[in-house]
Amino acid sequence: MLKFARNADKRKRELEFAVGNHVFVKVSPMKDVMRFCKQGKLNPRFIGPFEVLERIGTLAYRVALPPMLAGMHNVFHISMLRKYMLNPSHMLNYEPLQITPNTSYEERPIQILNRK
Repeated sequence: MLKFARNADKRKRELEFAVGNHVFVKVSPMKDVMRFCKQGKLNPRFIGPFEVLERIGTLAYRVALPPMLAGMHNVFHISMLRKYMLNPSHMLNYEPLQITPNTSYEERPIQILNRK
């Protein structure tokens, strides 16, 4: 056995996701290209969380993607996924927008955080 293979096996992570778990999907940032609504130095490395729909074989998973990512393939290798630890503070409460017939809306502050 090669020296490199011995070292690689020691660091290998055993990952496995169940149907219904939530995962982040790894994206490869490219310089000067807008991907996933971000551009510049702070490109996201992972997007999500997305729900795992099914396991395909031993190393691939089908993930539920939102409609805005419909052009992306929804089956990912396990190396492209990162486990999402559910935290109730990550849940956002939002109210649906009241859009007028001329497709505009009124912005109203929800909470004043600071006054000077």
